[in-house]
Amino acid sequence: MTAEPGTELAVAPTAVTAAVRLRGATLSYGTRTLWSGLDLDVAPGEFVAVLGPNGSGKTSLLRVLLGLQPLTAGTVEIAGAPARRGSSRIGYIPQQRALEATVMVRGSDLVGLGLDGHHWGMGLRHRRERRRRVAEALRAVEATEYATMPLGLLSGGEQQRLRVAQALVGEPAVLLCDEPLLSLDIAHQRKISRLIAEQARRTGAGVLFVTHEINPVLPLVDRVLYLVDGRFRIGTPDEVMTSATLSELYRTDVEVARVGGRLVVAGTDEHDHHVQEAEEA
Repeated sequence: MTAEPGTELAVAPTAVTAAVRLRGATLSYGTRTLWSGLDLDVAPGEFVAVLGPNGSGKTSLLRVLLGLQPLTAGTVEIAGAPARRGSSRIGYIPQQRALEATVMVRGSDLVGLGLDGHHWGMGLRHRRERRRRVAEALRAVEATEYATMPLGLLSGGEQQRLRVAQALVGEPAVLLCDEPLLSLDIAHQRKISRLIAEQARRTGAGVLFVTHEINPVLPLVDRVLYLVDGRFRIGTPDEVMTSATLSELYRTDVEVARVGGRLVVAGTDEHDHHVQEAEEA
């Protein structure tokens, strides 16, 4: 389904090549359409939060940008070129998956893959420069002590911090983040969110940040793309995260309030659940 009349996506004006560009993008699985007619430019250095309930197509959108899932219709570009699998222009933070205790790859090896790709031994020409950049990325996410530790011996949160370092180390043109804050405590959620935003603005990387909990990133977000059951809205947080807009998207009464600088959303099981999780963390 496309956005309803009068609610079309606003495309961010850019004077330079967009980090991400979607035109008439439609994605369907059989008879089910996740979204259609999606026009979106993500400018270099822009931070876009992608929100919505499970099954709304958030991760599928990232798969399209990664070149892993073809569109049903429309076009997609990354830094002016068609999206393709294995693009070095993209840094990707996947959903956190626990690794077996038998995995003996070291933390620094995982981060180094952000420079090498998936080809062992194909590092930067100057190994000293490679080591320096890996060490800097580890320091940035406060994971230096994990450099020589096997991944299988680290907690889920520690592993996730290494995945963030891996995505940032290559200074990509686009950062795709799929629930990067899972398994992190509130303090590290905020720190990692700021790190990603600062890296994006410093290097001109466009960020698409899939999350269920907007509060850790709310001060950093330029725009929100909200997906619900084939409908979508895009705009600033103040434009999208309102009772009227979310009620229209969910087609039920949704209340949005600001409490102590936080957004509290009530009226959907999805948001009620994640607000509770954030408060308990």
